Amino acid sequence: MLDIRLIREKPDFVRERLATRGGGDDAKIAEVLRVDAERRKIETQLQRLQADRNRLSKEIGAKRSRSEPSEDLEAQVRKIGDEIVDLTQRASTFDEEQRHLLLEIANLPHESVPVGKDPSANRVARSWGEKPQLSEPADHVALGAKLKLFDLERAAKLSGSDFICFTGAGAKLERALINFMIDLHTREHGYTEISPPFLVRRDCMVGTTQLPKFEADMYGLEENQLFLAPTAEVQLTNLHREEILGLSDLPKKFVAYTPCFRREAGAAGRETRGIIRVHQFDKVELVKITAPAKSYEELESLAADAERVLQLLGLHYRVVELCTGDLGFGSAKTYDIEVWSPGQNAFLEVSSCSNFEDFQARRMHLRFKDRDGKNRFCHTLNGSGLALPRLFAALIESYQQPDGSIRVPEKLQPYFGASEIR
Repeated sequence: MLDIRLIREKPDFVRERLATRGGGDDAKIAEVLRVDAERRKIETQLQRLQADRNRLSKEIGAKRSRSEPSEDLEAQVRKIGDEIVDLTQRASTFDEEQRHLLLEIANLPHESVPVGKDPSANRVARSWGEKPQLSEPADHVALGAKLKLFDLERAAKLSGSDFICFTGAGAKLERALINFMIDLHTREHGYTEISPPFLVRRDCMVGTTQLPKFEADMYGLEENQLFLAPTAEVQLTNLHREEILGLSDLPKKFVAYTPCFRREAGAAGRETRGIIRVHQFDKVELVKITAPAKSYEELESLAADAERVLQLLGLHYRVVELCTGDLGFGSAKTYDIEVWSPGQNAFLEVSSCSNFEDFQARRMHLRFKDRDGKNRFCHTLNGSGLALPRLFAALIESYQQPDGSIRVPEKLQPYFGASEIR
């Protein structure tokens, strides 16, 4: 969430930055300021009443020491006590209302983010490799059916539409990709592997901004106090919630494989065919917890780590810098990494690498002690490293052969155990 002091001291600046996202937050900012003013007014009244009570209590003590009557003063103290109870309850209500309002306000885009209303204003930062030369590429749906890599009909029989059941060589390829990516990020990029629970508490989802804004897209249990994790970002970023880290502990770098669960699987259209948009999918997630001074340097490194997967697999991709109007709710800056899909004749997003600055850390009370001994909020970053099954789809489409087989990239062969799929 945003710092209330920033909103209070620079409301026009906050409105201006939020307006670049597309507007709609002016009323929320005005309401936050109104509630904040009421809350601070009550706090001032409480301080005055507590001072009056302390003063009167001393006077009562002095009168008693002189054996003088103090009933009037005691009545005043009781009345003040009742007022303090009432004001404390009101202050608590305003505190809760202010926090609720702050949870609904998006993060401020970083000043380097291109300004734009929608994805048309996104900027291609760089690209790598070349599109494979294929005369009439089959898409992953046809390839998967021919080589029995996955069975969508039986997946629907088990769980409904928009689920996947990988089979045979397809299940083996999915597992090989996960192991390859985990080994790359732990052995070469220095991340600590975590195998977290797949169910997470509500406060963890609030901490990483999935709640309250996107609650309808989540799979909730126990009256929505427990959720199937939509991404391992939730577990990894919350590992140190409500802790104060040492400066020497930073950056923290975590990687995890988990299945991810999301109700929203996309609108009808070509991008939703096959395994492109589904309710459950596998993902290798990267998370960093850093000091503020290093967070944008760490963002570039995070994106490079994710890109390295595609480079080693020999897949053509591009990196897109999102404009202000296309940023995620909590992100200050995001790079989308998009791999080329010959069968879709389009780029598919396989990673979003984002810097949330201290937006998530404020929600989680995640801090570090700086060189001056002051407790400060950490910056948090995350990105897929990478997401399946879009990577799966792009890989089998890019490496399809004229005879209908699929060549397995050299770096993946030790994990898959063969050089081709027939």
